[in-house]
Amino acid sequence: MTVPVLAFGGILMAVTQTVVVPLLPDLPRLTGSSAAAVSWMVTATLLSGAVLTPVLGRAGDMYGKRRVLLIALALMTLGSLVCALTSEIAILIAARALQGAAAAVIPLSISILRDELPPERTGSAVAMMSSTLGIGAALGLPLAALIVQYANWHVMFWVTTALSATGLALARWAVRESPVREPGRFDTLGALGLAAGLVCLLLGVSQGGQWGWTSPRILGLFAACAVVLTLWSIQQRRAERPLVDLKLATRPRVALPHVTALLTGFSFYANTLVTAQLVQAPVATGYGLGLSIVATGLCLLPSGVTMLLLSPVSARISTSRGPRVTLAIGAAIIACGYVVRIADSRDLWVIILGATVVSIGTTFAYSALPTLIIRAVPAGQTASANGVNVLMRTVGQAVCSAAVAAVLVHHTSLVGGVSIPTLHGYLLAFAIAGTVALVACAAALAIPAEPASRDAVPTRDRTEATHDKALEGA
Repeated sequence: MTVPVLAFGGILMAVTQTVVVPLLPDLPRLTGSSAAAVSWMVTATLLSGAVLTPVLGRAGDMYGKRRVLLIALALMTLGSLVCALTSEIAILIAARALQGAAAAVIPLSISILRDELPPERTGSAVAMMSSTLGIGAALGLPLAALIVQYANWHVMFWVTTALSATGLALARWAVRESPVREPGRFDTLGALGLAAGLVCLLLGVSQGGQWGWTSPRILGLFAACAVVLTLWSIQQRRAERPLVDLKLATRPRVALPHVTALLTGFSFYANTLVTAQLVQAPVATGYGLGLSIVATGLCLLPSGVTMLLLSPVSARISTSRGPRVTLAIGAAIIACGYVVRIADSRDLWVIILGATVVSIGTTFAYSALPTLIIRAVPAGQTASANGVNVLMRTVGQAVCSAAVAAVLVHHTSLVGGVSIPTLHGYLLAFAIAGTVALVACAAALAIPAEPASRDAVPTRDRTEATHDKALEGA
């Protein structure tokens, strides 16, 4: 039951991050707060997830992956419960920040799968785990839209609370603690430095459109980010047990998958962002379909189902051709999906087809990334290294959100007295995302080939040997 339980946890993480989206337009009225304050319900989850993913990944490598996984799921459950009990915007934002800790579920689960499963099952299980992010997002949006439309908005958080509590109980029952650990003292200074740098970076990226990209606050945040992360990198290179092993992370077999994760995160996220806005645009625009939020969610549902069905296929390609090839194929398919979107973004069936093609490419790319990381790092650093990879996807999504917003703001027209993005603006966003996908494909092909001895996912013997060596060192 380890694989389905961990996959359920990954889907829950994506669902809890997505369900608030249909609620955003109504939250200012429901909470008596401003739209700017409400936007922090998304920003808080983004920031806490980005900060806690590498930190909890490293803690899992050191103190036990199951233990830290249960902590992440418990924080997600607590955050949902608090959201269900209050209408105060400040408390809601804090609760959403708690839910952000669940972003560490996927890297921790991937590390557990590497340690626990026989090698012939690891590839498909890791592919499934990586795909849960897209599956959960595709399922969460229509579910939340249905609840918001036909029930009190607090019901949505009661549902996620029940689901999260179920996931926590199942994980506690079905997942055993991995024996593979990397002993040592936790790098608290490194964790604080990374947190400060990431907060400055992501806060600047996410709020740049609202505060002004050349405003003193945004420029100050980016300058602070550069200074803090520079000092942090110096500290990490000198630390005996660093939070992130930068010597390992800068090797091409690790660094290039991280770069590709950032680019893939950017290109994938544009699909969800732009599709949702495009199909909801008024019919008077000449291209919009005027769909409700429920219908919009259903348009994205085939993408999630496709990701679920094709994750085993991507694992087979990685086994036969190598994850580097799978990653390159995935990025190329994403670019093809945006070609479809540019060719026709007026007919609903073509829009769904293009979005589904992008999701197919994302499935291949996301399933290959953790496999590349697993093959390139020691067993004792699997969770922390995959945590950094997930972090890079998050940064890519944040940058994509800012880029798409900037493009659409500069390409608008008045429809019924309201400023609405033009079709040209949407097509330009698709072209940018497709170009980034092609760059990701090139980066994937540049990843050095694996040594002959590492052609397969590391075996249980290697894992146990690493564990024995760690015990001898202790």
